Amino acid sequence: MSLREIFKKSFIQGFSRYDMSPTNIAIIFAISTIFALYIFLAYRLLTRKTLYSKSFNISLPVVTLTTTGLILAIQSSVVISLGMVGALSIVRLRTAIKDPMDLAFLFWAISTGIICGAGLAEIASILAIVVTIMIFALDRIPVGKAPLILMAELNDITGEEKICAIIRKHGAYRVKSRIVKENKEKLIIQIRTFKFFEQKILQEIASLDFVIEASLLAHDGEITY
Repeated sequence: MSLREIFKKSFIQGFSRYDMSPTNIAIIFAISTIFALYIFLAYRLLTRKTLYSKSFNISLPVVTLTTTGLILAIQSSVVISLGMVGALSIVRLRTAIKDPMDLAFLFWAISTGIICGAGLAEIASILAIVVTIMIFALDRIPVGKAPLILMAELNDITGEEKICAIIRKHGAYRVKSRIVKENKEKLIIQIRTFKFFEQKILQEIASLDFVIEASLLAHDGEITY
């Protein structure tokens, strides 16, 4: 046997590592489905966004299973693998992913599909455990707190200083917006304070005679320092 034949045989065997019988394919897809559903539940439980995207969450298991089928097809034939590389090289995804956590879950789904398609369920299990613990732990590390937003409507434009004085006693603030019409004023103020001062600030502001309405909002947006 010549060196070329040995190399060719070894190369082809590398792409036919597994027995592609219907039973083995069904087992691989069953394992991939279990991990896909786990990712679906993890995204629902671990992400705490106000606007939950159900369509994006459904796409994660679909991506996992599709990737698994793609890896199985690539392993079955060298020709298919080369054709798949050419086909995927011209695909452009135009949907922008704005949340970094969505991108992380999408990459997790793709990686799990690749790992399951390669028949390495043990690695997919370890990956699922490590990623879940990592997200759960890092989400609870107090690296910063998003500021509160105070929205107040006044019937006296001179009352802003009194409101700022109340906030100043319990924390820091920054006036983000002022809307004045006739003798009324609407304020939007960013507040940084401790949690046990939040209700006290709102009660003191709402008790002022010139305050028509006051509300304190929390958000999960970006934290600036």
